[in-house]
Amino acid sequence: MNIIKLNAIGSTNDYLKALSKKTHLADGTVVLTQDQTKGRGQMGSQWVYEVGKSLAFSVFKRFVNGIRIDHQFWITAAVSLQVIKCLEQFGIPQLSVKWPNDIMTGDKKLCGILVENQVQGSLVKGTVVGIGLNVNNDTFENLPKATSMKIASGTHFDIDEVFETLAAQILLGLHQFASEANQVNELYEEHLYRKDQISVFSAQGKLFNGMIIGVSKEGQLLVETEDEKLEKFRLKEIRLLN
Repeated sequence: MNIIKLNAIGSTNDYLKALSKKTHLADGTVVLTQDQTKGRGQMGSQWVYEVGKSLAFSVFKRFVNGIRIDHQFWITAAVSLQVIKCLEQFGIPQLSVKWPNDIMTGDKKLCGILVENQVQGSLVKGTVVGIGLNVNNDTFENLPKATSMKIASGTHFDIDEVFETLAAQILLGLHQFASEANQVNELYEEHLYRKDQISVFSAQGKLFNGMIIGVSKEGQLLVETEDEKLEKFRLKEIRLLN
C-alpha cells in the first residue's frame, strides 16, 4: 500500500478524489487522517469522528479491465464483506450488513462505508472507498444506535493494527472481486441484517410490515410485503425501522 497520512482533513474521500484528478494515482493508494472534520456517508449523511478513538481512511483501487456499470453495487457489497471478515478476526460478535453498507454488531452500527466509483463509458475503471469505523469509543451522545469495537467486545484495540489489517483486507477483496464477482452476491445476502425476519419499514410516507429476502443484481433491496408482493427499493426509497 502507498499510505498518505494527514493530521486533519475534511473528508479522506474528497482528498483522494481530488488527488486522482491531479496525478496518476498508484493502485492501492490509501489516505489516513488523524482527524476527519467533515466525514460523509451515503447521500450526504454525516459521519461523526472522535479523535484518537475513531478510524477514518480511504483507499483507491483501479480496475484494469473495468467492472460493468450495472454491477457497480457489488463493489460496495464486496467491501462490506471484507470489513465483516476483518472485524471477525478481531473478535467482534454478531456482525451483519444493513443494506446497503452499514456494518452492524447486534442491532447497533459499528462502521460506515462510502463507495464513489469512477466511470468511463459503460465501465467502472476505479473506485474510492471511504471507511469510518468506531474503534475505542466509549460513549455516543445522542446516538443510541451507534457502538464501537471496544463496547461490542470489551477489548481496547491498537488503532494502527486495525487500520493496517482492514485496509489490506479491503484491497485484497477488491482485487479478488474483479475476477470473482459472482460469489459476492450470495455471501452478501447471507450477511444481510434482519434477512427473512418480519420488520417494520417506512416508504413513501407509509409504514408497512415485510421481510428482506435479498438484493437484486442492480443492488435494489428486495422486500416481501404482508400481501406476499415482492417490492424493489433503491437507496433512500425505504427505511428499516424495526
